[in-house]
Amino acid sequence: MQKRSLGKSNIEVAPLAFGGNVFGWTIDETTSFEILDAFVAAGFNFIDTADVYSRWVPGNIGGESETILGKWMKQRNNREQIILATKIGADNGKGHPDVSKAYILKGVEDSLRRLQTEYIDLYQTHYDNESTPVEETLEAYDQLVKAGKVRIIGTSNMSPERLKASLQASEKNGYPRYETLQPNYSLVERKEYEEAYEPIVREHQLSTINYYSLASGFLTGKYRSEADLAKSQRGQGVKKYLNEQGLGILKALDEVAEEYKVTPASVALAWLMARPSVAAPIASATSLNQLQSFIQAAELSLRTEAIEKLDQASDWK
Repeated sequence: MQKRSLGKSNIEVAPLAFGGNVFGWTIDETTSFEILDAFVAAGFNFIDTADVYSRWVPGNIGGESETILGKWMKQRNNREQIILATKIGADNGKGHPDVSKAYILKGVEDSLRRLQTEYIDLYQTHYDNESTPVEETLEAYDQLVKAGKVRIIGTSNMSPERLKASLQASEKNGYPRYETLQPNYSLVERKEYEEAYEPIVREHQLSTINYYSLASGFLTGKYRSEADLAKSQRGQGVKKYLNEQGLGILKALDEVAEEYKVTPASVALAWLMARPSVAAPIASATSLNQLQSFIQAAELSLRTEAIEKLDQASDWK
């Protein structure tokens, strides 16, 4: 499986990341281990989680995903083979995001303990707080990189202006720079990323590792009518895509999937992998069957005509 570099770093990842938000939420520890085993056996090596996953589940406190992942790596003794990404800064019960230096320096220790590791490959600003100077956040990351606790840094829910200011501050002060951006990006969510973020990503040679790659399951094709929304916990979240363009995108996915004899999900992920600015879309699976779409996507090389068909169906301009 062809690896891709994260930004300007020497860290190389397979072209798809597993989204760890499902650990401790829609799949338990046993199922998580089973799916992670199959994921790495297929040749993938990149796993993304966060300190706040899966706090939203009744009875959870946050950190459950990191804990499961830490136990799995410890039992399998495979930490060196995994590119491990986690995040800091989300509202963890405080009522607002926190990217202060003190919070980051404490939070990283909690994540390292749960993950049962001495270092994090990619540490990301999960949500920004614009009342904190970008320099303060970057100073914390600088300290962690120098201490060997973090290899590289990235960011997620940050405005284009703050992203540019952060990159400028890193260059000016010699801080580590954000090598990755984790935005919401898919065939049904193109405009914001392509208009506001992709030019920055390309100019500064960052790598995009986008979330909601399958639009909460909409791009798998299982939601095609209002009646389908009851099929899962995530159904109501895709209701907004049940419009003329959304259904047109599903039609294009169906046609390309039929041509290549793969699933619509595989095609949607392969389209993302073909974007020059995307290193590895993030996707989650709750069964071994769903994992097959990831494997198909990584093996799929879409012809120009197929990409153009999907581009036209999802065009926002």
